[in-house]
Amino acid sequence: MKVNVEIDCTPEEARAFFGLPDLKPMQDRILAEIEQRMKTSLNAMDPSEIFKTWLPASMQGVEQMQQVQQMFWQNLAALAGGQKK
Repeated sequence: MKVNVEIDCTPEEARAFFGLPDLKPMQDRILAEIEQRMKTSLNAMDPSEIFKTWLPASMQGVEQMQQVQQMFWQNLAALAGGQKK
């Protein structure tokens, strides 16, 4: 035997029927806090601030790469010079 039951109700009515708590007030508070944090973070995303934050680190990386490249060529030149003698 097969029995089909269709119930037409809203999610709120279903929660109340099964005795589940209404989490909407808590969800609204959490979403409001998340929204506030996102707005605060967006203020920190000013392009000039990002540039100031990332530029020193990237410039240091470029300088280190130049030093490594220079050492590589110096070592290569020393090896080539040693083989000619």
